[in-house]
Amino acid sequence: MLHLASLIRKLSPAGRDALNAGPKQVTPGAADPEPAPGEWPPSSLHRAPRKAGETSTAARPERGTSLSPRMGDGLELLSIPCPDPTQEDRVRDLHQNRALRLARQEDWQRLSTLISQADRDLTMTPGGMGIAELMAFGARADVVLAVEHALIDRPPEPDAPLLRGIEALEYVLAENPQDYVIGCIVAQAHMDIAWAWRGIGWDVEISPRNREAFDAHFARARDIIDTFDGEPRTSALLAGTSCALLRGESGSAHFVANQYEALVNLNPANTSPLRALGTHMLPRWYGSYTSLELEARRTAARTQKVWGAGGYTWVMFDAISMDDTACARLDLAFFIEGLRNIVSRRPEPYTINLLAAYCANTMGQSFSGNDAADQNRAQIAACADWIVREHLTELHPMIWAHAAQGFANNLRVASPTRFAASGHDDALRIIAGLFRTEIAAGKRIIFTPQGPVATTS
Repeated sequence: MLHLASLIRKLSPAGRDALNAGPKQVTPGAADPEPAPGEWPPSSLHRAPRKAGETSTAARPERGTSLSPRMGDGLELLSIPCPDPTQEDRVRDLHQNRALRLARQEDWQRLSTLISQADRDLTMTPGGMGIAELMAFGARADVVLAVEHALIDRPPEPDAPLLRGIEALEYVLAENPQDYVIGCIVAQAHMDIAWAWRGIGWDVEISPRNREAFDAHFARARDIIDTFDGEPRTSALLAGTSCALLRGESGSAHFVANQYEALVNLNPANTSPLRALGTHMLPRWYGSYTSLELEARRTAARTQKVWGAGGYTWVMFDAISMDDTACARLDLAFFIEGLRNIVSRRPEPYTINLLAAYCANTMGQSFSGNDAADQNRAQIAACADWIVREHLTELHPMIWAHAAQGFANNLRVASPTRFAASGHDDALRIIAGLFRTEIAAGKRIIFTPQGPVATTS
């Protein structure tokens, strides 16, 4: 427990002044400044999944209803289901809540067994989220969310016991020092708490005490993972935790690419590492535009049996939405071929909403003045037409809302209900535009399990 004692000594003087200063908040829709190299967590590998219902189920329309759009602009002629909860939400909530319950019961042996089994079997939700990753978050949710609440939601009390939860997890690890699952849970908890301390501002805006807390938690997480030294080598959970540690250290493009290659090879069907790899290959992080293109093509070749050309698309997915030069240099034909391959291999509603919202909103509503980039964005946005017409069966408003913000991990949502409503409105407006010809002819567009149908009735 020497590491924990050192951490407490580092953090104890930081509590009052730094806490009351607190990280700044972000309002959805507000423009964020361009981050300096290495700023902000760039991918879902660096941010925990949210607690079940925290930013999803609380933001949906009433259970079992179909969306009833406002009159005008032909929106009254659209009829599309908005399930509450979605199948993806049900599966995610099930596994997160199961792990949360076992952690509260302190049944760590049972919890570790379930997570390690999911890790070995590479089981995922229909939308491609790893079950082991979901359960690992459920296991640490109480600890992480309590600290986030204290640091972000309101000024904490001067004597707020911010280390009590992580101390409890450290004692569990001390009792199970050879259990890599518990090691990953505790290391991920430290990283989540580190990000809560750091906040979402520029590096120059972070107070020295908050930065010290960030560094201390990352250092402790790295110490924990180093004790396992890559064992078991078949664990995607351990490999993913190691990749999440990259933010706390410098590294060459080659080193970072190799870390992600090992993770992707363990479970190429999981898209989170593919997207994170692309972001990390940008010049603002560890790579260059040449290394981004190289790694996207190498990944496409390695994952061809799973995704076809989709491996290239997933690696480029977030990188081209945040970097004009990367977008301008994109192999557009290869990217669009990858979109079609992804849809054919994972046609469930979550992924279809993700791709449609990305094309229509993330790319279609973002123009920079860079002619080459904007031309590519326009071509990608046009893909929303065939994705919606051929594959969309239901609407997931939260996905569309996050797409409008570029799927930013640093986003703080003040009101999930209003946030989801904005996604709902964007989606209906965009979909109505795609069916403008049919709507102008007075036809009603009804979305069925087989896709949209235009009817005169």
